[in-house]
Amino acid sequence: MKEWIFGILCLAFWSCSPKTAVPTPEPPAPPTKPVVEEITERASECTMFSDLDASKRDQAETAYVLFKDFIKANDFEKAIPHWKKAYSLAPASNGRVKYQFDDGVRIYTHLFNLTEDKTLKQSYVDTVMMIYDKRVECFGDEAYIDGRKAFDYYYTFYEFTTQEQTYELFKKAIDGKGEKADYFIINPFTKLLNDRFAQGITPQEEAAEYAIKLWDAIEYGTANCKKNCEAWNIINSYSPALLESFEGVEGFYDCSYYTEKYYGMFEESPEDCEVINKVYGRLLRGGCDPSMPELLTVKQAKDSKCYTPPPKEGPLKLAYRAYTEGRYKDAVDQFDAFVNETDSPEKKAKYNLLIAKIYYGDLKNFRMSRKYALEAAKFRSNWGEPFILIGKLYASSGPLCGPGTGWDSQIVTWPAIDKFKYAKKIDPSVSEEANKWIRTYSKYMPKKEDVFIRRKKVGDSFKVGCWIQETTTIRTAD
Repeated sequence: MKEWIFGILCLAFWSCSPKTAVPTPEPPAPPTKPVVEEITERASECTMFSDLDASKRDQAETAYVLFKDFIKANDFEKAIPHWKKAYSLAPASNGRVKYQFDDGVRIYTHLFNLTEDKTLKQSYVDTVMMIYDKRVECFGDEAYIDGRKAFDYYYTFYEFTTQEQTYELFKKAIDGKGEKADYFIINPFTKLLNDRFAQGITPQEEAAEYAIKLWDAIEYGTANCKKNCEAWNIINSYSPALLESFEGVEGFYDCSYYTEKYYGMFEESPEDCEVINKVYGRLLRGGCDPSMPELLTVKQAKDSKCYTPPPKEGPLKLAYRAYTEGRYKDAVDQFDAFVNETDSPEKKAKYNLLIAKIYYGDLKNFRMSRKYALEAAKFRSNWGEPFILIGKLYASSGPLCGPGTGWDSQIVTWPAIDKFKYAKKIDPSVSEEANKWIRTYSKYMPKKEDVFIRRKKVGDSFKVGCWIQETTTIRTAD
């Protein structure tokens, strides 16, 4: 029996180290090169310098130089009249330069942020969107602009749109570019997709379709990045955690997803029973055909290298079998049945914690994982392991509790560290692990300036919301 317990615990914990959210990369800044005077081949019917008479062309070129200088100096007020003149005379510039559109968006976003007048705000939003539309008219690349619109609506203009409109723009952006989707849409679209699916708005089939497209874009962008590699690193520390959470939904991902993601683990560690059991369960969870060569290979390794005698007939045997076959919810139900049948406090503690680990590592349901971890702690006094698990749950919640940037995604470290400290306080045997996690996540806490600008103080009491709902103490990383 011990071997079965060890195997199942290892499986439940595999690849579940907590992740914290990091800032979402922004769209690329507009280039700062001066206007190129050489006329290029016409790409649209938008007015170019070459379409103007000598006097107006001189006015347009001068206006371009002047507004750009003021933009560089962050003097938007002085830039506005020159930008308007340049834009009205020759929106397509020389047929190559596009920064006039980006600078126009910057100007009107700046004006948007300066006022509290909702009518004015709406007019600035409308102007930004008209500038984007004009850029498409002049230079095409509609999918890129759909992504820029969605990004701005999501982060800045959210009060002047609907979630549905923003979501549809993100879809158009990734549909138009596929695996070459622009990096700045990945994190917000992943978060929005995750939220809409959780709320029952986006159906599973559609959510799975776009989750796969996001995975493809992340893989391609990471492998082929040149100038934006840092942005893709940021993305990889955020979006995959949310996309992986869909594995907890029965039938969400298909066999090809699980094979592509997990079979390589087996090829790298063909003798490791933890890996073998995990890969076998994941392939079955994806509904892979039992005759598929990859599944047959893993099964052969499992049967020859990882056999352990099964428990006697009853809920435990059914639970282990279900887990091994990737039927995690069935496994939880059977383990729960065993817990309800046994009178042993030790077994109730052990198997409640095991259920908590399955909810964490396999079903990606953090609320239920915490529930069973706390239940486990009731049956064994001074036991730190359940609270280590809860700390990991909290530390992993940055992508779930924030937009992937700043405060909301960092404050989850406070209750996480509280749990690690409590675990070692009541159970010195977990001190080494608790201290490791405390060191790891202390550096992800907010900075002093983040606390200051919110008019709060280090040491103050603070309630962390989201699914966590715990009162903690404000601390900083510096």
